[in-house]
Amino acid sequence: QVQLVESGGGLVQAGGSLRLSCAASGMVFSMKAMAWYRQAPGKQRELVATITSGITTKYYANSVKGRFTISRENAKNTVSLQMNSLKPEDTAVYYCAASSEFIGGNTFRPTYWGQGTQVTVSS
Repeated sequence: QVQLVESGGGLVQAGGSLRLSCAASGMVFSMKAMAWYRQAPGKQRELVATITSGITTKYYANSVKGRFTISRENAKNTVSLQMNSLKPEDTAVYYCAASSEFIGGNTFRPTYWGQGTQVTVSS
């Protein structure tokens, strides 16, 4: 079992920045990759960014490329998402996810989910 707890969400003006963190506990060593997803009201959950356990491979959705940065500290079992130049369309609940397999590209198969943290960007 792996437990994921997100933090760092909040309200920010357009153009601002937020940093989300995901603290993982449990059998974290068995996870091959981590990811951030988001889900806006009335929309499907979408993959935002992924990172492998060896921090060798990262993926970003086109909508966030150049603005968001995913990182991880394996010693602390944390994954972060630095979000810069935020836009109102980035408003969503952001979820941390962990996967026991790594496929690559925009394909991620979550094994575990966090509870989510709300990010609201005002115009």
